[in-house]
Amino acid sequence: MPNPTIDAVLFDADGVIQRPTIDWRAALSRFVEPGRSADEFVLDLMVAERPSLVGKGDFRDAITEVLRRWGSQTPAEAVLELWTRFEAEPVVVGLIQQLRAAGIECHLATNQQAYRRAIMHDERHYGDWFDQTFYSCDLGVAKPDPAYFKTILRAIDRPADHVLFIDDNADNIEGALSVGLHAELYDLKNGTDALRSLLSRYGLPISA
Repeated sequence: MPNPTIDAVLFDADGVIQRPTIDWRAALSRFVEPGRSADEFVLDLMVAERPSLVGKGDFRDAITEVLRRWGSQTPAEAVLELWTRFEAEPVVVGLIQQLRAAGIECHLATNQQAYRRAIMHDERHYGDWFDQTFYSCDLGVAKPDPAYFKTILRAIDRPADHVLFIDDNADNIEGALSVGLHAELYDLKNGTDALRSLLSRYGLPISA
């Protein structure tokens, strides 16, 4: 039975608060010549993104290098633009505001490179929804590294066993559990009622 003594919740972004508005992999596959593996191209981009997730290097430059390796004449901006194709789920945002109104701190805990962070934080004002926001590119460390969670715990000044972390990635859940946080796997694909139920199991004040 979950411990109900929770006074702060960390929310992942992609898959928990927000979802893509396009078939992302299909969109990326348009940049691959016929006969070449779209999956390998996507994997190449994901690997190329990793340094920028911890604030090292420019993701646009990394995309340019991937396109060069693949012999593509596609401008890097055309690929980078796909990282803007997402939207927040209003019901989840509403649940976060319910928690905050009841005195439960809510924080964003997400792996993002600086380009996407600017869209989320500066253009779409995600910071208005949370007490604090923790982007991996700002912290210099990314999930599932335990150091990511330790950095957040120091910043919010809460004991680990008073904090609940919600993410759609099992490795990230393991990283959070390793430092003593409560952690639960949740994916928007399962519907917002599943999130409401999860929060209620921890005794958090969520209205029907």
